[in-house]
Amino acid sequence: MTGEHGEDGGRRVVAQGTFDILHPGHLHYLRDAASMGDELHVIVARRDNVTHKEPPVLPDRQRRDMVDALAVVDAARMGHPEDIFVPIHELSPDVIALGYDQHHDADRIRDALDERGIDCEVRRASARDQAYEGELLSTGRILDRILDERG
Repeated sequence: MTGEHGEDGGRRVVAQGTFDILHPGHLHYLRDAASMGDELHVIVARRDNVTHKEPPVLPDRQRRDMVDALAVVDAARMGHPEDIFVPIHELSPDVIALGYDQHHDADRIRDALDERGIDCEVRRASARDQAYEGELLSTGRILDRILDERG
C-alpha cells in the first residue's frame, strides 16, 4: 500500500502521541513533523491504550480538540481502541514522524509496517532544548510543578 497523498498530491505525514497538557515540546514535535511533508495528521492516543507511562489527566476528546486547534495540524483524530495500525491504513501516510523522546522503536515500527504492506518512511523528530530557565517541556514536569506549588 503506498501513500494516497494529501489532497494536492503532497506528502502526508502522521504524528502520534498522548498530548496531555500541551507544552512547547509538543509544539516543536508537531512543527518538525509538519516540515517532513505537506499535510500533517495527528493520532491522539486513547487513555485506555497508554500503558508505557501514567495515563493522561485530560479526557480523550479534550486532548484531541486541543491538538486539532493548532495551526500546524491539518487534522487530529483519536487512535483506534484495539489496533494502532487501523488509522495508519486509513490515512495511508508517506511519513510517520516519531517524537524525539517517544518510547517507540523505529525499526520495530518499520517491520510492523512491512508486515502489513504499508509503504511509508519512519523518521524521528529533532530534539528541542529548553529555551529559557524554568521552561517545562514535559507533561510530567508540569504536573510535578503544579503539585509542588499548589498541591
